[in-house]
This record gives sequence, C-alpha cells and structure tokens, in this order.
Amino acid sequence: MQEHSLLQSVLVFLVAVVIAVPLARRLQLGSVLGYLAAGVVIGPYGLHWVHNPEAISGISEFGVALLLFVIGLELSPQRLWVMRRQVFGAGAAQVCGTALVIGLIAALGFHLDAMAAAVVGLGLAFSSTAFGLQILAERRELQSPHGRQAFAILLFQDLAAIPLIAAIPLLAGLDASHAPGQPLWLSSLRVAGVIAVVVVGGRYALRPVFRAVAKTQLIEVSTATALLVVIGTAWLMQLAGISMALGTFLAGVLLADSEYRHDLESNIAPFEGLLLGLFFITVGMGVNVKLLALHPWIVVGLLALLLACKAPVLAAIGALDRRFDRSDALKLAALLAGGGEFAFVVFRLAARSGLLTRAQHELLVLVVTLGMAAVPLLVLAAARVPAARKPPREYDVIDADAPRVIIAGFGRVGQIVGRLLRARGIPFVALENSVEQVDLSRSVAGTSIYFGDPSRVEILRAAQAGKAEVFVLATDDPAMNVRTARMVRRMFPHLKIIARARNRQHAFRLMDLASDPADVVRETFHSSLEMARLTLTALGVRAGQAETSVAMFRAHDEKLLRDQHLVYDDDIALRQTTREAYAELQGLFEADVAAEAASTRDASSAASPPAN
Repeated sequence: MQEHSLLQSVLVFLVAVVIAVPLARRLQLGSVLGYLAAGVVIGPYGLHWVHNPEAISGISEFGVALLLFVIGLELSPQRLWVMRRQVFGAGAAQVCGTALVIGLIAALGFHLDAMAAAVVGLGLAFSSTAFGLQILAERRELQSPHGRQAFAILLFQDLAAIPLIAAIPLLAGLDASHAPGQPLWLSSLRVAGVIAVVVVGGRYALRPVFRAVAKTQLIEVSTATALLVVIGTAWLMQLAGISMALGTFLAGVLLADSEYRHDLESNIAPFEGLLLGLFFITVGMGVNVKLLALHPWIVVGLLALLLACKAPVLAAIGALDRRFDRSDALKLAALLAGGGEFAFVVFRLAARSGLLTRAQHELLVLVVTLGMAAVPLLVLAAARVPAARKPPREYDVIDADAPRVIIAGFGRVGQIVGRLLRARGIPFVALENSVEQVDLSRSVAGTSIYFGDPSRVEILRAAQAGKAEVFVLATDDPAMNVRTARMVRRMFPHLKIIARARNRQHAFRLMDLASDPADVVRETFHSSLEMARLTLTALGVRAGQAETSVAMFRAHDEKLLRDQHLVYDDDIALRQTTREAYAELQGLFEADVAAEAASTRDASSAASPPAN
C-alpha cells in the first residue's frame, strides 16, 4: 500500500511538472513559477492529489543543498576578488538597506519581536537567483549595465543566505549543536572540528580521489563520487548540528579552483535541477491560496508593501552608478523587487524553530510567491520606459605624428592588426565609432585609438591619412566598408586599401575599389581552412596530404573568386561558374588521391624484397 502511494505521488509530480513548467516558460513566466503553480494545483489547498507533502520535504530540501554546492563551485576567490566592489558594495547595500526597512516595519507596524522581525527583513530582502538570471538570459541583458549589477547583487544574496540559514536556530535559542548536558565549549569545539574536516578534506583529500576516479573513465562512478561528496558533507554538518546547506556550500567553494569543477557541475546538474524543482513544488503545495480568497486586501497590501520597500532601495543603488540612466535603474528595481527562493528556506526554518507562527509562515510564503509572479510583469513595464537620451559625444581631437597605417574599426579584427603593428613599433591611428569600444580599448591597449567616424573625410584628414601608407578597413558593417573604401579611393588615392570582407558578394564590391584583389580578406576564410585541415587530420588523413588538400582548395577558390568578380552581377553566370568549379575541384582531388595511392604502391614495391 505504501509503495502504491509512493508511485502515485511520483506520477502526480511528473505529470504536474510536464504540464506546468513548459506552459509557464511559454508564457515567459519562468520555470520556477511553473513548479510553484504545479505545487499549488496538486497540493492540499488545490486538487489535493498529494496528501502528505511533509513526507518529501526532507528530500526536496536537499535540492537547495545541491544548489548551494553549485553556487559554491562558481565562487572562486579570484572571481570574487575581481567583482568585489559590485558584490560587496551594491550587494551589501541592497541586503542591509532592504532588511533594515522591512525589519523596522515588521517590528513597529506589525509588532513582531526583534528576532522574528530580523528574520522577516532578511528573508524578504532576497531575490530569486534562478528567476532573475533566467529573465536576463532570455532578454539577452546579462551584459547590460543593470544585468551585471543584478548578477553582483544576487551573488551577494547567495553568500548572505548561507550564514542566515545556519544562524536561524541560534536566533531562536534552539542551537542543536549545544546538546543537553554538554558544555557550550565542547559543542563549539565539535562544530569547529567538523568545519575543519570539511575544509582540509576539500582542499587536500578530494583532489586525489577525483584524479583516481577520472582515470576509470566511468561516468556513473564520477556521478556517484560527486553525490558522495555532497551527501557526505551534508551528513557531517547535520551530525554537528549545523545546516547542511552551509556544508555543501563550503565544499563547493573549496572545489571551485579544482580542475574537476566542470565535471562535478555537469554530474550534479541533473539531480540539482530535479530536486530543486521538487523543492519548489513542495513550497507551492504549502501556498495557502485560501488566504488570498479570504483576505485579498491584506495579501495585496503586503505585496505592494514588499515591492514599495525593495524597489526604491534598488533604484537608489542603480542611481549611484554612473553607468546607469533612469531606465537602467528601473529595470534593476523591477528585476529584483520580488521575493526569492531562499526566502522559502529561511521562513520554513524560522517556523520550525518557533520564530514564526504557522499563520505568519503561510502568509509570508504567499506574499513571496505572488512577488515572484509579479516580476515578469514589472520587467515588461520597465522595458517600456524610454531610456534617457544622452548628449552625443564629441569626436576626439586626434593628436597623431604621421602614422604609417590608419585602422578603420578597432573590434576583434582591428585589434589583432593593431597589436601586431605596435609590437613591431609601427605607428598607427585607429578610428572607432563605438564609444564603449574606444573606452575599453584605451584602458587596455593605449592611446592611439580615437572616437571618430572613419567614413568622414574630415576625420581622416585629422588622422593624417594624407601622410599614411596603408588603410586597413576592419569595420564589421559591409555597407559602411564599401562607402568608406569608395571615399578613401577618391580622396586619398595613394593609400593602399586592405579590406575585411564578410562574404563573397561583399568581397566583389571591395575588389572593385582595391588596387589589388588580393588585398581583400574574407574574415572567416583562412580560419575555416584551418578547421578543415584539423578535421581531415582527425579523420586519419596524413598531415602532409591534409595540408596539400587545403592548399589546393585555397588556390582553386582564390582563382574562382577572381573569375567570378568579372561576372558577379550576373546570377546565371555565377551559378554556372560555381557548378563548373565544383566539378573541377572534385576532379583535382580525385586525381590527387589517385596519385597518392600510386606513390604509396610504388614505395611499397621498392621496399619489398625481390622474389627468389
């Protein structure tokens, strides 16, 4: 009977996930809300398909421990040091500022005691890491100013959640590590000893273990070892009376610099996603939707109060950043104003420890869930706010002493050319039309890069183009490339133009303007040939034969490019020459393979001893 009940519960969970999560993703609400909605529907306050949600709460909480282990793997000390200002500056300001405001309101307005108010303030200060990063990725805003700031704040929240989860029993006066009849110093010594075992073992003992496991080349053994590390650390922490989340997080941090980090992460990821989804489902089953029906104005008022407390703090943090405009600050506030997954963990522990009553816990969980559901709507609303128009930046005053080379465009192609010229001591001037690219390049590569439009003749005159010898056209805009090349050919006919072409049609148009067709370089042609050579070698073709094949293809295609340049405005002729060139190339390769085989046979005959 018990096995039947377990199978029925598993079946219900899987059906709910398969239906709810894709539907939520399709509505652009995120998978987290899909899990929560599934839990609400199948839980005791919904269709009541699962009767004992407490029976799986222990397993589901292990999903949070796995999440913290993965977060720890991402937090190498070097990465934290690079982001220290944003993480420990903006992140600490957001958590402390929001927790202080909400904590004071909880204490003075709702008459909670100091410890409960502190837990409520800190729990509601968290935002959803999984939800926020997913929205940023879907909107392709991870590298935007507000995206980078949001990532730093979420990173600090993840760090702050660890000690808070571990400290809740202490705040409640229910420190499990201080067992009855044991002196406090002995309990503290046991806790310190367990943490020392985790730290020393993670630093020195685990790497040889992973090295030995890696030599077996068995995926199932690697997965079992990864789970052993996480479960074993959690078990040790529970023995010491500490939150298992703290132990798994420490284990992840200690392995962050390990060469096996990516292997660990890939092995843990399926279990982490499944168990974390199970955690959100159990949270959803605990959402008392009847409270919303019985006290709608109270719930909506608390939700509005939560957003009103968090959004101004976040907007103020964004306003202090000089890179932010008004729309960026609003987008940051909209993204992080809702609740987060760690709030569920914190409030569940607080309820078990007696800091919160059951009614308070249910109300807070409902408010956090609704806050998370409101985030996509807030993000869409913030995206409609027009960005503040910045005054256009004046073109730089170019101070150059007769450069030999002018580089138009200082992106990924122009930078390589510039680095080589600088290494050879050849003076050049680089012109770039992107303010961000100019500022970044100057901070790294020096001061010979200027903000200016290389297609404007007055900018080129200021860059001393009349005294230069070579004009490198490296911008990634085909239309701008052709327009610039035409202007340079007319105004500075002595300059040798070396141009970057995106494709064959672009190359044909540039070849009309270049003094030598060989000066037009297709940006991916040579790298593609190198990849083809490596592919042939990987398939067992001898290195010399692979290089010969690539060289033959290069010469044939360059000749074809020159021939097609004469008829590139005739589509019928282009198609005909392409078909003829393909047949010709295939014949050349077949002849080369036959010659190679004959040469091999002759060499074998010469090496074999004569018959008696």
